[in-house]
Amino acid sequence: MAEAVVTEPYPTVAPAQLAARYGLRAAGERPGIREYIRSLWAYRHFIVAFANARNVATLTTARLGQLWHVLTPLTNAAVYYLIFGVILGTSDRIENFVAYLCCGIFIFGYTSAVASAGTVSITANLNMIRALQFPRASLPLSVTITQLQQLLASMAVLIAIVLVTGEPPRLAWLTLIPLLLLQTVFSGGLAMLLGRLGSKIVDLKQIMPFVLRTWLYGSGVFYSLTTATDNMPTWASTLLHLNPMLVFIELAREALITTTPPSHFSVESMWLVALGWAIVMGALGFFYFWRGEKEYGRG
Repeated sequence: MAEAVVTEPYPTVAPAQLAARYGLRAAGERPGIREYIRSLWAYRHFIVAFANARNVATLTTARLGQLWHVLTPLTNAAVYYLIFGVILGTSDRIENFVAYLCCGIFIFGYTSAVASAGTVSITANLNMIRALQFPRASLPLSVTITQLQQLLASMAVLIAIVLVTGEPPRLAWLTLIPLLLLQTVFSGGLAMLLGRLGSKIVDLKQIMPFVLRTWLYGSGVFYSLTTATDNMPTWASTLLHLNPMLVFIELAREALITTTPPSHFSVESMWLVALGWAIVMGALGFFYFWRGEKEYGRG
């Protein structure tokens, strides 16, 4: 008779130990925040390329194409000038009302467009999210870059308007560079925050136009908020003047226009408020979006 071969059982190893030994992790697990930042940096070329593709694809079917990125804010400016400047007589109370109005429309339009596109940045790209592995924050960030590219083209038109309306070139124009940087950080954080909210609340994209319209009317785009709040209690006026878009708009006007209506805060204080909003919204939006990284594209 053949002798029975006795084999020793394989040692039992816990799945967690095997995963640690071979560097494995659960599929769809949210990476650490430092690792997430590194992966976003590694995908920076993808983010820029995706933003460029969106920019080129936008309005390609329109006869005037990309020119509408400039014509749209100019058309809005013409409409608001007719209503607020001519019919309501605001132009009589604000020096160089044309430049004043255009500054508000161009600066507000940038963040408004980022907020609208950021809200659907996840829901509009579900097929790509489910097919490819990449940091999902690339989507709201690419939306921000797309709108920044369009803003930079519009800024050339805005500066031309400022010159035509009689404003002289000044060194103060250089402050637009850090101002747009702070606004971009703020807008990017807002896009990430709204991107996650939009993926959880599908109807948010239907609500956003009303929210943005209210924000527009409260940001002093076509009137002086300081004058409008003269009879308000100090605390209420201060609260309204902490509106981030009002601060960005007022700083742009301070840079481009020689004489502007008096502001509630000093220029130095407005820079501190703008910096604070950029840091808070940038960090809050990024952290909130990162917390939901493993949720996107599911369901």
